[in-house]
Amino acid sequence: MLGLFKKKSEKEKLEQKYKKLLKEAFELSKINRTESDKKQAEAQELLDRIEAMREDS
Repeated sequence: MLGLFKKKSEKEKLEQKYKKLLKEAFELSKINRTESDKKQAEAQELLDRIEAMREDS
């Protein structure tokens, strides 16, 4: 019950967005490869930020 109102950390938010971008990139890869590559690049940028946060901790 207490976890219901727990706020997500910045790292958790970035990880969730990363997973969403990867899923979108996969779906776009079937339709439009260029757009898929853009989503993949965005996801890679987020992954770099997440890894930088891990190193700082």
